[in-house]
Amino acid sequence: MYAITIPEPGGPEALVWSEVPDPVAGEGEVLVEVVAGAVNRADILQRQGFYNPPPGASPYPGLEVSGRIAALGTGVSGWSVGDEVCALLAGGGYAQKVAVPAGQLLPVPKGVDVQQAAALPEVVCTVWSNVFMVSHLRPGETLLVHGGSSGIGTMAIQLAKAVGAKVAVTAGTRAKLDRCAELGADILINYREQDFVEEIAKATDGAGADVILDNMGAKYLDRNVQALAVNGRLAIIGMQGGIKGELNIATLLSKRAAISATSLRARPLEEKTAIVAAVREHVWPLLDAGHIRPVVDRALPMSEAGAAHRVVEESGHIGKVLLVTS
Repeated sequence: MYAITIPEPGGPEALVWSEVPDPVAGEGEVLVEVVAGAVNRADILQRQGFYNPPPGASPYPGLEVSGRIAALGTGVSGWSVGDEVCALLAGGGYAQKVAVPAGQLLPVPKGVDVQQAAALPEVVCTVWSNVFMVSHLRPGETLLVHGGSSGIGTMAIQLAKAVGAKVAVTAGTRAKLDRCAELGADILINYREQDFVEEIAKATDGAGADVILDNMGAKYLDRNVQALAVNGRLAIIGMQGGIKGELNIATLLSKRAAISATSLRARPLEEKTAIVAAVREHVWPLLDAGHIRPVVDRALPMSEAGAAHRVVEESGHIGKVLLVTS
């Protein structure tokens, strides 16, 4: 088969479409013939040499795919060869085939094309685990999503609205904010022109956001705490704004607020299986019913992964950028 390899870390040109050995489904795994994968910021960090795969994972980038089951490993039940699936991965998605633990598989939802289903696993598992399983967003509360037009952001808007929450987003252009509004966002903040702390205070009569989903890390740490409501919860899932920041503990204490920080890729198999099971129980019915949908900006050939990385690095997209095998 062919896969995207990284002979040496570097820019987008470091991604090389190479012939490699076929993977084999081990015990408890299935072999998926890949239709599409999706680009995530973690893939860019791996390409640059900053985010190596966890031990035992495929060395190729790619944290989510869609496709069809080509073979079943021993001990696998509930799935059949030919089933259309999408999957959460620890790596290996930029390839024509990938071996996946059966507990990280999801059926392609009704009404969703198998190619577009590649945009679902990583974002849905990230949003559901952080916003709902950890931060316990409830109906009537306010969620602030930084990067509202990203793959994570577009899914967070839809899921929060589906449970009856109010949604605020930050984005850097009017076009991106308009798309967030189409998805249901109530409060639109252009971070280039407005202070999100002030805007959240205005929009909530001074109460603040109950939950904040943050991809920036250090740069927004103190301001995020300022923007939180009493008993608010800040979920940090990225570090695009740096890894070290200052925090006013007095403000955190006065708000009785909580900060959580998680990553998905390195979690143990049992934890990923539990998250995928929760997503299938709570989110898949919404997808099957058409209440939420993946947001895909464009699809490029997998052999042109470097071009896809450039699009994501330049933040010129809305939703997900896909890589297709044919």
